[in-house]
Amino acid sequence: MPTFALLIDQHPMKIKYILIVVAGLFLQNAAAQSKNEIKSNSVESPKSFRADGIWRGVFNLKPGVEVPFNFEIKNRNGDQPFLSFLNADERFDGGVVKRKGDSLLINLDQFDNVLAFKIQKDSLVGVLKRQDGSGKPLPVHASKAKQYRFATSGQSPDADFSGKYDIVFQLQNGKSENAVGLFKQAGNKITGTFLRITGDSRYLEGSVDGNHFYLSGFIGSSPAYYKGTFSKEGKIVGEVVSARGNTPFTGTQNQNAALPDATKLTFLKDGYKTLDFSLPDVNGKKISLKDEKFKNKVVILTITGTWCPNCVDEAAFIAPWYKENRSRGVEVIGIHYERQLDSAYVKKALGRFRDKFGIEYDQVIAGKPDKKQVAESLPGLSNFLSFPTMIIIDKNGNVAQIHTGYSGPATGKYYTDFVKAFNDEIDGLLSKKTAVEEPLTRN
Repeated sequence: MPTFALLIDQHPMKIKYILIVVAGLFLQNAAAQSKNEIKSNSVESPKSFRADGIWRGVFNLKPGVEVPFNFEIKNRNGDQPFLSFLNADERFDGGVVKRKGDSLLINLDQFDNVLAFKIQKDSLVGVLKRQDGSGKPLPVHASKAKQYRFATSGQSPDADFSGKYDIVFQLQNGKSENAVGLFKQAGNKITGTFLRITGDSRYLEGSVDGNHFYLSGFIGSSPAYYKGTFSKEGKIVGEVVSARGNTPFTGTQNQNAALPDATKLTFLKDGYKTLDFSLPDVNGKKISLKDEKFKNKVVILTITGTWCPNCVDEAAFIAPWYKENRSRGVEVIGIHYERQLDSAYVKKALGRFRDKFGIEYDQVIAGKPDKKQVAESLPGLSNFLSFPTMIIIDKNGNVAQIHTGYSGPATGKYYTDFVKAFNDEIDGLLSKKTAVEEPLTRN
């Protein structure tokens, strides 16, 4: 019987041809198998993948630091998937979920960001990035059907740490800032917020593990992350964790904890009674308090920006309030300070803001969001501290009140107290007559 080597010697060309054919068939079969495997694992056959449901996302804030958040994808208007962020008692509108091949894209128009995910079976892997591609993307991944926030050891809480706390933040510039911490605990779950003179940290949610606490929040801007420890003696030690650095804080439980009066922090410079400005809207039309539209009316100025979470809360309040009260002789002007000032961006950002909240009052553009540009555009202001800041003008055109910051719905009683005080102030100003309406006194 001839050996394989002998056959090669006797018929070298035939054997070479057979080997080439066999190798070709092998490679073709391997390629087909690989293609089928890729197809079965991708979402090109995604009857296996469903976006709707509860998800747990995790940001990789920096090496060794993960910040979780929760969201839900649910159909709206028939079959249009929509993402909502879940934080404590709030469902915050994120955006429409768009699918393209094996990708999910959610434009977070409120903050000009986008969540860009690649689908991997029942998981998502991707980044949070700016819509224009600028800046550094933040890695993120998400798993479906996981409703918890932070993974814990399962240790029972040492105590119920619910309550109000005096908080002191140690800022990176070496200064300190007083604040108020509000916490509500139910078993291992904790929710809360921090009130600062510039505004609150909105809805935070997390866990208590022994005496350790972890809180996070995300609505489309940048993730918030707080962690630390409570003591049974009513002390708190923690830090705000961010990609740029951590901010430590300490605190003591105090049911009388309070911030300074928000109407006493920013004020007019000596010699000023009002604010004199002429600023353009998105169409270039100049708007001023001297316009006939505002004559003999109470006017509310909001120093704001579409990028600012507390400004979002303020707009959610003032837009419907204006619709209900404009007939009483009230006007509102939103004075915007935006990250970009080119016409296309401003029209896009303010248009989205207007549509989202149903804004029917005037919006003007004053500059970029820094204190220097606020001072240049509103030179009568002194000690400007915060976006947002609300300025109330009386019917004579004079400044009646300046309110620094905003305590939104996450602050509970602080928010309801603000709403009452605001309405009382407006009611009082509307009840007063203008200077031309005042009767002349006789000697």
